[in-house]
Amino acid sequence: MKGSEPPVGRLLPEHSHPPTKDLALLSFAVLCGSTAPPLMAALAVPAVAIAFWRNALALVVVWPTALLRQRGGFRALTPRVGLAVAFAAAMLGLHFAGMATALQYTSVASAAALVCSQSIWAALFARVLGERLPPLAWVGTLVALSGVVAVTGVDLTLSRSTLLGNALAVVAGMAGGAYMVTGGVVRRRLGVHVYTAVCYTMCALMMLALAVALGQDLWGYSAVAWSQLVALTVLAQLLGHSLFNFVMRSVSPSFVSLGQLFTMPVSALLAAIFLRQAPPLMALPALALMLAGTAVVVLTQRRRAAVTEGA
Repeated sequence: MKGSEPPVGRLLPEHSHPPTKDLALLSFAVLCGSTAPPLMAALAVPAVAIAFWRNALALVVVWPTALLRQRGGFRALTPRVGLAVAFAAAMLGLHFAGMATALQYTSVASAAALVCSQSIWAALFARVLGERLPPLAWVGTLVALSGVVAVTGVDLTLSRSTLLGNALAVVAGMAGGAYMVTGGVVRRRLGVHVYTAVCYTMCALMMLALAVALGQDLWGYSAVAWSQLVALTVLAQLLGHSLFNFVMRSVSPSFVSLGQLFTMPVSALLAAIFLRQAPPLMALPALALMLAGTAVVVLTQRRRAAVTEGA
């Protein structure tokens, strides 16, 4: 019934005290998700193909799980909900493909930090859908965007091609923000396993069609590349993105976004160790500025949700 629909503006579940188990899972998801940028940077596979395979390979796990644990949940997949899931899938594909392409032109540290701007975009998109953005959050947004400009300026002094990579990383961040907000709404209707299975399936089909249209190779990779794709799927997709979706049962998207900020330093550390790729020292203040501004936005949103719940 129409009366049972949640208000558009009420996008975020309000849980001031998430279970310790879910907070531990969130921390584990951050560690696993941090492997995505260095793995994608090392992969000798076309960007859209990477986005396709990390979704397609995950279906081997997510579909049996959904059918075993939430078979009845598919009844909630109405045309309206399905359309929202399709939009989330498109944004997820753009997020993955944009990130993979960005890593061809810019460093892991810069790309990971710029993609973390998804928290800013999620807050702005939620504002468009009716959420009020507190004044302090606008300040944080300006600080974060100043950091984005500073990071790009530093990278430009090293190579002009980094401008394209940074722009693609910001687009990936925007898509990630849209995916987060849409997922927060859809998860009010679908269980996590059903949502994950349907979303990953739609995303894989979209990326398959795009890869074919662009003429990108989907086969013929080396054994090393296939092992990296499997690692990317298991660590970043199944133990990263899927766990982020799972903990939203009790943890607000804003708090999940805050946790995801920690993927940037971990990704940069992994890139330094395994790829011998370290960010220039003069970029570190700009990266810190951007992450600080993003953290202000996320914390402000979370504080507002806590106040609303206590009212």
